[in-house]
Amino acid sequence: MSGLSVRNVTYHWGRHRALDEVSFDVAPGAFCALLGPNGAGKSTLFGLLTGLFRPERGKLVLAGHDMDRATRSALAVTGVVFQHPTLDLDLSVWRNMLYFAGLQGLTGRGMRGRAEAALARLGMEERAGEKVRALNGGHRRRLEIARALMHDPQVLLLDEPTVGLDAPTRHDLTAHVHALARDEGLSVLWATHLTDEVAPGDHLVIMHKGRVLEEGRTPATGPALTAHFLAMTGRAVRADEAA
Repeated sequence: MSGLSVRNVTYHWGRHRALDEVSFDVAPGAFCALLGPNGAGKSTLFGLLTGLFRPERGKLVLAGHDMDRATRSALAVTGVVFQHPTLDLDLSVWRNMLYFAGLQGLTGRGMRGRAEAALARLGMEERAGEKVRALNGGHRRRLEIARALMHDPQVLLLDEPTVGLDAPTRHDLTAHVHALARDEGLSVLWATHLTDEVAPGDHLVIMHKGRVLEEGRTPATGPALTAHFLAMTGRAVRADEAA
């Protein structure tokens, strides 16, 4: 299938099994919430999906491209927002976009047109001349998402993209990315440990200790999902997770 496919992926950090036969699919146009506590293996999986290292066994396919056999082709159709920001704070929003476009091999009018379109998709066009340092956390994350969309990817990966943001900003950001999946047919994989970032109808994958515990449509949201998540992972809930 096109979209994203993870099949029987296993990976160790030394003797610790970070991923244990992980399998799931994300269809085109689907928003998949990869929900798991810290240490579940989410970031390890993102490292494999972005080519930072290779799985010991299993297969990763992004928009029809096998990461092992066609790594460059797979990465060319993938947009990524990492957990830790990678923006240059002393450059403007526009310069950050153009710098990344150059890394993607985009040049000339096409580059500028794509940068403008990507900023517009995230409601950031009016801030193009501002230095990144002057932006709040929510707008910085929007910029990183806009940057990740500039080369028109088919798969969008976001690893804990709302870390450090307040609840209203998190809600606004998740709504934007849900709309991208729905309206533009992107396959979105959104890693989080917060149940209030999962919406009704989302494709849900619950991970814990490197294993997929459950995959399918979100059974419920709000407190019911929090209770379900806690029952599966055996964790204590924080106030922001119960929202």
